Amino acid sequence: MRLRSIRRRRSTLLAIGAVVILVLAALVFVFGRSRPSAAGADARPPRLELAPTAAATSYRDPVTVRGKAIGAKQVSVGDRSVQPAKDGSFEIQLPHAPLDTTVVATGAAGDHVTIPLKVEVALPRIRAVHVTAYAWAYDPMRDAVLDMAREGRIDTVELDIKDEDGMVGYDSQVPLARESGAATTIYDAPGALKQLHDMGIKVVGRIVAFRDPTLAGWAWHNGHPDWVIQNPSGQPYSSGYGAIAFTNFASPEIRSYNRDLAVEAARLGFDGVMYDYIRRPDGNLTGMQFPGLAESPSDSIANFLRDCREPVHDAGASLSAAVFGIAATRPDEIAQDIPSMARYADFLAPMLYPSHWHTGEYDVANPNAQPYDIVFRSLQDFRARTAGTNAQIIPWLQDFSLGVAYGDAEVRAQIDATYAAGYNGFFLWNPAVSYHPGALAPN
Repeated sequence: MRLRSIRRRRSTLLAIGAVVILVLAALVFVFGRSRPSAAGADARPPRLELAPTAAATSYRDPVTVRGKAIGAKQVSVGDRSVQPAKDGSFEIQLPHAPLDTTVVATGAAGDHVTIPLKVEVALPRIRAVHVTAYAWAYDPMRDAVLDMAREGRIDTVELDIKDEDGMVGYDSQVPLARESGAATTIYDAPGALKQLHDMGIKVVGRIVAFRDPTLAGWAWHNGHPDWVIQNPSGQPYSSGYGAIAFTNFASPEIRSYNRDLAVEAARLGFDGVMYDYIRRPDGNLTGMQFPGLAESPSDSIANFLRDCREPVHDAGASLSAAVFGIAATRPDEIAQDIPSMARYADFLAPMLYPSHWHTGEYDVANPNAQPYDIVFRSLQDFRARTAGTNAQIIPWLQDFSLGVAYGDAEVRAQIDATYAAGYNGFFLWNPAVSYHPGALAPN
């Protein structure tokens, strides 16, 4: 009897336990479906939407990024972060147009959503003339250029920062410019920039990059032979530009020097920086050595632009490069690969001087006497080589006489050809800084 009683109690307890388990399971099922846990809600990633961002006209323009980040506790662009409003809306102020960056929305559980942010910088039209440091310092030459600006014939001045001799026209504070004796006081850069900006004129600073006899000579005689392009016997490479004229574009110190000058100029207020002689010397490669070069000369040159782009943009200026006209079809002759360079430049400035083309080039019988034809046809190749990039083309045109007398008509023909090819800007080159205003229509 006692054993039968124990068995009955055990069965009763088991039945009660089973009922309790079923009730608890039902409660979990019901409440688990109808009331998700806070942790489960937080685990859902935020939903990020960006509003269209207005194009900037300068790398100095502030940029406002707006959008909605539903379910995010923080939205970040670079080192700038904000907390979204209750409805998810947010607004982030950036001090200048970024290069290529992202917007990141972070949820409570640490999960995040990322969207690329690309702010278009639509640079204003450029109609410019070249001005050397000495020309700017000489009243009659400077006044002639300023008269063209007042009359609306130009909207930009290209002012030399470092010239073909390697001399920096103003009192640069870049240490190597001072140590090598390159820094001068030919003109007052802040004063020049203020005068031109007060007139509404933009300023593009030209840096002659790797043709630099001042630094090359100093480096060779001060224990830095690897900063200089050499011949196979280990002596300085001699060319038509001089016995020690070209610095080594593969040298980290040479690259840093030219980058530092560009950043300094941008911080001073130059609207743009253009590298000239951003190439190897023309001639047979077998006669040249580039200490430390670990890639092709063309790749090294393009990657120099890549390395300069962000620092120069961050300092507020656009970045461009002057290139040979022949580079569109014969890039290896001077290590200027146009598609590669175009990936890292705001614009390329091909030197299309009619006097520099060979007879019959682009099926033009006499390029120097047919300025319209040679400029128009050569621009077609530059259009093709820069397709798929964001780089603009703003050509250098000829306003000097070499073999054929050039006046208003010849200069105007090149400008007309540029416009007909679909481009609306240009730089005029005259080494003597003497131009034909009559070729330039007032705007």
